[in-house]
Amino acid sequence: MKRMILILGLVAGASCAFAQRAEVVNGDDNGRTLSADSITTGDARMDSLYRSLPEVMVVGERPVVKALAGKLQYDLPRLIEGKPVDNIYDALKELPGVAEMNGGLTLGARGVTVVLDGKVTNMSTEQLYALLKSMPADRIERVDVMYNAPARYQVRGAMIDVRLKHRIGDPGAVQGEVYGLYNQSYYATFQERASLLYNGGKFSLDFLYSHDHGKGYNTTDKEARHWQEAEDKTYLIENHETARNRNHTHSFRLGTDYQLGKDHSLSFAYNGSYHTRHVRQYTTGTQTAENLSSRTSWLHNGRLDYRTPIGLSAGAEFTWYRTPGTQLLSSEMEDSRLDFYTTDLQRINAWKFYLAQEHSLKNGWGLNYGGIYTTSVDHSHQYYFNEELRMKNEELPPDMQSRRREQTLNVYAGFNKTFGQKLMLDASLAGEWYRTPVWNEWDVYPVFNLTYLPAQGHILQLGFNSDKTYPAYWEVQDAVSYLGGGYSEIQGNPLLKPSKNYQLSLSYILKSKYVFTAWLNHCKDYAVQTLYQSPRELLEIYRSVNFDFLQQAGLQASIPFKAGTWLDSRLTLMGTWTRQKDSDFYDLPFDRHILTGLAVLNTTFTLPVKPDLRLTLNGFFQSGSIQGIYDLPASGNLDLSLRYAFARGNCILTAWCKDIFQTAGVDPQIRYGRQWVTNDYSCFRSIGVSFAWKFGGYKEKKREAVDTSRFK
Repeated sequence: MKRMILILGLVAGASCAFAQRAEVVNGDDNGRTLSADSITTGDARMDSLYRSLPEVMVVGERPVVKALAGKLQYDLPRLIEGKPVDNIYDALKELPGVAEMNGGLTLGARGVTVVLDGKVTNMSTEQLYALLKSMPADRIERVDVMYNAPARYQVRGAMIDVRLKHRIGDPGAVQGEVYGLYNQSYYATFQERASLLYNGGKFSLDFLYSHDHGKGYNTTDKEARHWQEAEDKTYLIENHETARNRNHTHSFRLGTDYQLGKDHSLSFAYNGSYHTRHVRQYTTGTQTAENLSSRTSWLHNGRLDYRTPIGLSAGAEFTWYRTPGTQLLSSEMEDSRLDFYTTDLQRINAWKFYLAQEHSLKNGWGLNYGGIYTTSVDHSHQYYFNEELRMKNEELPPDMQSRRREQTLNVYAGFNKTFGQKLMLDASLAGEWYRTPVWNEWDVYPVFNLTYLPAQGHILQLGFNSDKTYPAYWEVQDAVSYLGGGYSEIQGNPLLKPSKNYQLSLSYILKSKYVFTAWLNHCKDYAVQTLYQSPRELLEIYRSVNFDFLQQAGLQASIPFKAGTWLDSRLTLMGTWTRQKDSDFYDLPFDRHILTGLAVLNTTFTLPVKPDLRLTLNGFFQSGSIQGIYDLPASGNLDLSLRYAFARGNCILTAWCKDIFQTAGVDPQIRYGRQWVTNDYSCFRSIGVSFAWKFGGYKEKKREAVDTSRFK
């Protein structure tokens, strides 16, 4: 009788577990994995029964992405779980459709703005990326991806909003992380960082310090066939440039938040950085030259934000940026000689004020409106010195001294509406006034996003976006700088126009994890730096110019694949058709188009050993592309990483070898008309190791970044 009762009990327990499995598979969106250890039972044979039925234990997986009005929300911490990703920048590269191209992040082959906690500030793209690389990936709570950001986010175009964790357990807790990195390429580079977070209940404080330093080395082999109009003669230029540099960067952040009540907060953040760079460059071949340069930069940024329970938010921000530099150049080529000392300076003072209001209305309606005013003053100069040449009345390059003020006023209004459980609409309209010493104009920017959920796990998003991109401050200065030995010259363009972009996109997400996207893009007055060989002197000119337009059409697919618990991979494929036209490019009008393919593979193997040991293999390939009259050949890379976690996951040791076959570099060339140039840039594999120690159950909170994308 006792045996019969025991058997019936075991059968009932197994039936109950099977019913739970069926219930999850059929209707639980949150999918989970049950383990025998999670079942409360005093009978060891019950535990054995569950272990003998593995099909009962595996019950599905949580969705990686879900749709909200106008955006896709990714569970990025789960995407990077167990991968050798130790900072936010590298974590973002794990998102479907995101790739690193030309030293920056792209979304669907177009530039993307990265913001933290929905706050856009005055840090340059380069400085923002440096900040993201210094911030631990553990700060991430989730990531919102928007192919067409609504006006209330104060961003136009594609946007990635990194939402960071707010608080860390009980009041009075102190948590943090200590991190060190060593990377050996031609020379070694290092990073040390420390992060602390204190939670005092209503008051919290966080601090971050990062120190990056080391040496760099690169070479450039230039071959040019340079035609001179006056002589009707082509000169052969063959130069070999070798450059060594040393860098130091100190980055620090201090932020505080005070919760006045529910949805009622006051926050302040200070961001600062100090950077030095010294470069020694030598040129041999057709030209002989020595070029010594140095640069120092300081950034101070403070931002105050206030948010109320009624949906009203306001804020103010101030940015001060200063970067002095020097250059000592001595070169000879043919019958020409350059010999001078240069000093230059850029100093930016920028203010930003915003006021925004959001309303949640009845029947699924939402309303938002607000205004943003920014103003900046750019004090810049560049002076050339050579007393010997001045005494001989020989000409030096012209000096430059400038004070430019810019003002931007943006007012917007938008709404969102939920129609039942399957349809969501988000639309906005912004008007913007832009004034500089050259431009004084108004523009209108419409944005809309339509999201449709036809069935569980299926998402359709249709969006239209309009955007405007302003040139960097130094690009519009009437200044001349010299590269290498002086054969290459960078010229400013005071008449450079902002570019206007319009894009239509359609995304389809299957089973909440397979992502397919198609888009059409038209950019008027597309601005980019190009190279041109002067027919009047032996000089190649780098200058930012406006094309008539850039057009793109593309398809993208992101396909994840898992095999048990030992393999986790994602394949991203992209095809893009690009057309670029400029009818007044010097004496060489062009209308060019090309098809480009891209593939990215990220694969993580969990090794079947007792320690938490994981191997990651990442690969990237892009076929040939164009930039104006440039031809950009195919490129790619293969990276290998090994991650070992121990001490209950509080210590993580990572080793890697990046760009194993030294194929990541792009060597551009020009074969257009009488323009003939090949630049062969050096490319080195790197090996390194990093160690992170987390204490106090480390979790970090939100903090916004500063945008200085237009600084020098």
